[in-house]
Amino acid sequence: MIFIVVKFRVKAEYTDTWLDSVDAFTKATRAEPGNLWFEWSRSVEEENTFVLVEAFADDAAEAHVNSEHFRAGLETMRPMVSRTPDIVSTKIEGATWWSEMGELKID
Repeated sequence: MIFIVVKFRVKAEYTDTWLDSVDAFTKATRAEPGNLWFEWSRSVEEENTFVLVEAFADDAAEAHVNSEHFRAGLETMRPMVSRTPDIVSTKIEGATWWSEMGELKID
């Protein structure tokens, strides 16, 4: 799987509307073949920071970044972010979904 985490620092005036503004992008990405998950979170330490955690089947990430809704999503985001987003993108061999956390197993 391709596992991606992106931190978006949003200008203060867009913080309350960010998730609504990226909703079409979010829905279109979740509907893509090969998208495993696409989840937004908001930092508890930096109120203007949103974190996107996403995963794709190995060959689906390329189609995602070449899609029209990806380009449209970036253009929607561009005026709202205060700096270039930070990203971690890596391939995790053999993984296809979430695994249970063994250190906190609940029976």
